[in-house]
Amino acid sequence: MSLDDQITQDYITAMKSRDPLKSGTINFLRAQLKNVRIEKKIEKLEDNDVIAVIKKQIKQRQDSIDQFRQGNRLDLVQKEEAELALLKGYLPQELEASQLQAIVQAAIQETQATSVKDMGKVMKAVLDKVGGRADSKTVSELVKTSLAKG
Repeated sequence: MSLDDQITQDYITAMKSRDPLKSGTINFLRAQLKNVRIEKKIEKLEDNDVIAVIKKQIKQRQDSIDQFRQGNRLDLVQKEEAELALLKGYLPQELEASQLQAIVQAAIQETQATSVKDMGKVMKAVLDKVGGRADSKTVSELVKTSLAKG
């Protein structure tokens, strides 16, 4: 079953169980997925496309949580955190730090990167290999520190 199908099934289940948080969060996600399908003019999204949309939603939730904390709106922080946890459940298992570091080192050797100037090449190689199993911000920091040492 594709990730897109899983999200649809979960939405139906949430609606039947009358779970407003889950159904609302998934419904918004489904709307974003539909927008991507329309934009790309395709019927079915690949899992990588779905993961990209989910990551974008997660980033928005994280930004909202920061804003709500600054505004001392703890009620909204809790709601956003619940939605964030729900969305993270759709992402593949993240790589451990040691695995990610090994992938970064391999990418540096493959691209023959020698300085931070080569960061773009290395980032592309690493993100292609991890396929959504690592946060791009974390990858960026690892690549930057590894190239700085180099």
